[in-house]
Amino acid sequence: MRPRLSSLRTLRTSFTVSFAAVAAAVTVLVGFLSYDAAARLVRVDQQTVFEGVVQDLLDEVRRTPLSPGDFATADADGGPRDELVRPSGTVVQILGPGGSVVDRGHPPLPVDADDRPIAAGQTAGRLVEHRDVDVGDDVYRVATVSLGGGRGAVQVAQEFSGTEDLLRDLQQRTVLLVAAVVIAAGLFGWWLARRITSRLVRLAGAAEDVARTGRLSIQVPVAGYDEVARLGRSFDRMLGRLAQSEDDQRRLVQDAGHELRTPLTSLRTNISMLRRIDELPPAAREELVVDLAQESRELTDLVNELVALAAGRSDTEPPRRVALADIADDVAVAARRRTGRTVTVRVSGDTETDGRPTGLQRAVSNLVDNAAKFDRGGSEPIELVVTRAGDTVRVEVLDRGPGIAQEDLDRVFDRFYRAADARSLPGSGLGLSIVREVAAAHGGEPFARRREGGGSVTGFTVVAVVGGRPGSGGVAEYTS
Repeated sequence: MRPRLSSLRTLRTSFTVSFAAVAAAVTVLVGFLSYDAAARLVRVDQQTVFEGVVQDLLDEVRRTPLSPGDFATADADGGPRDELVRPSGTVVQILGPGGSVVDRGHPPLPVDADDRPIAAGQTAGRLVEHRDVDVGDDVYRVATVSLGGGRGAVQVAQEFSGTEDLLRDLQQRTVLLVAAVVIAAGLFGWWLARRITSRLVRLAGAAEDVARTGRLSIQVPVAGYDEVARLGRSFDRMLGRLAQSEDDQRRLVQDAGHELRTPLTSLRTNISMLRRIDELPPAAREELVVDLAQESRELTDLVNELVALAAGRSDTEPPRRVALADIADDVAVAARRRTGRTVTVRVSGDTETDGRPTGLQRAVSNLVDNAAKFDRGGSEPIELVVTRAGDTVRVEVLDRGPGIAQEDLDRVFDRFYRAADARSLPGSGLGLSIVREVAAAHGGEPFARRREGGGSVTGFTVVAVVGGRPGSGGVAEYTS
């Protein structure tokens, strides 16, 4: 359990930190840009207002000769001083001809060496450039404008420290907002990570339980339709397939053990008779040797069938494009050579499929061999028919043997199943089972039915090549 919890903490921590980091980066960037834009806007606006006040004063003194008395007191009807003060709360201080303060501003403004020559100047509208000065605890921007004729000068000032205080307060609020957003993002990321990883943790727990106990029947928690849910469903299907494969292997081993007992018992009995072979008459000796050879062949066939069946869909042969008509022709030639029977092949349409040629050839060969074994009379040829029907290719083997009993039709493709009439014949009972496995591996299914006029029809279907070359529409018949 510790590794699971450790992984959970790591995943949740990583998700939370990542979510918070992204949120922090975005919030810091947006906050910085917003603050910078607001600060620039406020400073530029205040600077523009102050420059406008100074420019109005310059225009006024250049247009109309004014004396310090014109600015000394506020006029009820509005005078030059009121025009300077009203727009932005500008501080106005009047200097006399020698640079002395005639009317102090509120608060008083400092007078330095640059201001006194301006007050004594003869030209109206001379200007001392804007400068920032400390007045008490505040910062003011001051400009001095001469009245001309040595009459004095007017100092105008505007407080800038209040604006900076406001911007500092805005900066602090922005930092607090960023911190709050980061904390909220971290909490939301932790909640979201917990919500997402809880299903992953349950899924990991199920996988660890399977690894620890080896039980494939563990219930996998599946909920939702997202990627985690898809992973859970895929894992559940995988466990189901593994459980089915394990059950199939267990049944195969049990059935194989049961089937192997008969030939092994017979072999053991015959081998024990070999100790007294000198005491047996010649006919009994010959019968014993023939019986041993037959039992060994049946045992070999059974082992080969078991190996082929156990391989099943795990066949490593790569799938490729194959024509079942060609396979049918090869099987017919081999069956004629092996059994001496006549096999007629009929092909209709395009019979190409994507599959494993070895498995398909084995399935067709098993069907033909099965027909030859049961049709012992051999009066009529065995028919091997390959046809295209829609998106499937159908392989049928028709014989004139005793046929399959109605009660056996549903079981002839089961492993080791042998009908009552077939138990006296050689065979392992695995041939048709291999046909079923091959058909299932190629997307089809096996079938069996009784044939009109006697005999049986057995075969299987596979998925045909979609979009392949069209069939000729005719029926080609040739005898092997």
